[in-house]
Amino acid sequence: MQSNKSALCISVLGTLSLLASEHSTAGGLMLYEIGTDNIGLANAGAAARAQGPSTIASNPAGLSYLKGTQITAGAQILFGHLSFNRDDQTNTPGTGSGNMLDPIPGGSFFISHKLDDQWSVGFGSYGDFGLAENYDNDWSGRYFVQNASIDGLSLVPSVAYRFNDQWSVGVGIKAMYGMLKSEAAIDQSPLVLTNRADGQYKYKDIDWGFGANVGVIYAPQPGTRIGLAYTSQVDLDFEDGLDIKNSDPLVSRLDGTNLKLDLKVPQTATLSLYQQLDSQWAFLASVNWKDWSKFGDIGIDVDTNAGGARATTIDAHYKDTYQLALGAQYQMNPDLLWDFGIAYDTSAVSDGNRTLTVPMGAAWRFAAGLTYSLNKETDLNFSWVTVWMGDMPVDQTKSLSGHRVSGEFDNAWIQALSANMTWRY
Repeated sequence: MQSNKSALCISVLGTLSLLASEHSTAGGLMLYEIGTDNIGLANAGAAARAQGPSTIASNPAGLSYLKGTQITAGAQILFGHLSFNRDDQTNTPGTGSGNMLDPIPGGSFFISHKLDDQWSVGFGSYGDFGLAENYDNDWSGRYFVQNASIDGLSLVPSVAYRFNDQWSVGVGIKAMYGMLKSEAAIDQSPLVLTNRADGQYKYKDIDWGFGANVGVIYAPQPGTRIGLAYTSQVDLDFEDGLDIKNSDPLVSRLDGTNLKLDLKVPQTATLSLYQQLDSQWAFLASVNWKDWSKFGDIGIDVDTNAGGARATTIDAHYKDTYQLALGAQYQMNPDLLWDFGIAYDTSAVSDGNRTLTVPMGAAWRFAAGLTYSLNKETDLNFSWVTVWMGDMPVDQTKSLSGHRVSGEFDNAWIQALSANMTWRY
């Protein structure tokens, strides 16, 4: 009866994780926070740790180090402060932006199984790509964005092969379900001499993209692991006709205008070290690269003047990013493991190219976690991270209407709290 209850619990948690992971990221497009114990290490050692089935997301070669059958189900909550303060250069009337980052739940689910001394298999479901924004509808930047979201849910069946005590390789086939929504106001005052109310456009589509996770782990001696992992680019091609509401006859001509947004979820490479120092302490480190320079379009621009209206896509003009992460693990006693981590990510966009739709910037991560062994078969983990982005200037101007929004996101930060359990059979 107890085993049946455990199986039911795992099934329910897995289902909830799958559903929640559709909205697991916000405010930064690609996050390391997916409801796993990796949160407490700020990604340090991610490609070399191999300490649970969530290694599928960071390096599938780590499956070779897991015994029997293991299941990890995690949940998290993301919240933060992303509020835009206008300066005197802003020429569009309206309210302040408010905190555009609402609390967002998320989760993940992983399972691994060791077939024999060489082969292991696994499956993971998680969302590590996306953002979600909810500005006040009447704010000064409403002609640029009111609400926007991009989400990517990844389903990753994986396999690993262990050659010997030193070398392991792994590969996962990634199927990403992408979802995009965008809403903004349309200024109709330039079209006539009267003060007409704003119109609005909506754009929405879904698409499947495919890629792969591959990795290798080299263990030159007991207690030392070096991991190298690569995640391929995933193409998401969104296409929809603009849905125009409450529009002037000239603006209404844009209703149904077909626009394509070609997003390329960046390819990444991670080099990690896991070094056991003694029976209690371990040191972890990672260097990560993301190919943001090929990202593509980030949104829709609908602009108006007295002569008419037009709709175009917005190119990102991004650049590649790099991360350095350092962390440590402390085994206080056989049942209690502490995680600590700090990391720095460079910015994917210069101050001159930053947009209200995707307010990305350089970021510091400060993280900690605690894993408690309930028994030999079950671990419970709690993790926390603060992502500090500081001040992020934005200055955008529409070419037809001349609407300008200038200012900055002051003291921007995001926090994630997560809890996950791992069962071993």
